[in-house]
Amino acid sequence: MLKKISEVRWHGRGGQGAWTASELLARASIHEGKYIQSFPEFGPERMGAPVAAFTRISNEPIQIHCAVYNPDVVAVLDPTLLKTVPVTRGLNEEGTIIINSKENPADVRKMLNTDKGKLWTVPATEIAVRILGRPITNTAMLGAVAHVTGIVKLESIEKVVKERFRPNIAEKNVAVVKEAYKEVKSE
Repeated sequence: MLKKISEVRWHGRGGQGAWTASELLARASIHEGKYIQSFPEFGPERMGAPVAAFTRISNEPIQIHCAVYNPDVVAVLDPTLLKTVPVTRGLNEEGTIIINSKENPADVRKMLNTDKGKLWTVPATEIAVRILGRPITNTAMLGAVAHVTGIVKLESIEKVVKERFRPNIAEKNVAVVKEAYKEVKSE
């Protein structure tokens, strides 16, 4: 069940599709009749520099217009960011952390040195390479977010992926979403 406003902060590197994942989650929410905001936070960074994107979803019109400072969900597309970016900063105590990692969630928590929220991992890079042939993890992370949070239905994600990409690319990305949806695991 969607609380009044659910806020998701996406962490990635330029070119990995963090903003695209945020936008796709927002579009899936629109298909379900929800109100949304989706926006990136980056400057003139080059490809590979850390970036963030934000998604707000609500059953009612959203009145605030600022960055997401206290996310309910943090999704990390690139696990190397865990060493350089404070990804859990501001996370609600009962929040959710979803990390692209093949590691055990308890081991990732130790590395993050946090007791906040519930932590999930998904081998997004492996899934993307296996299905897409490239390490682009945004749609895998989108599938994991949909599974873990229930903010939107898997069918809504599939629909927007098919709208966003050419048919042959969409088909592969839908497969990535579904695989990540199944493979995400918690502590």
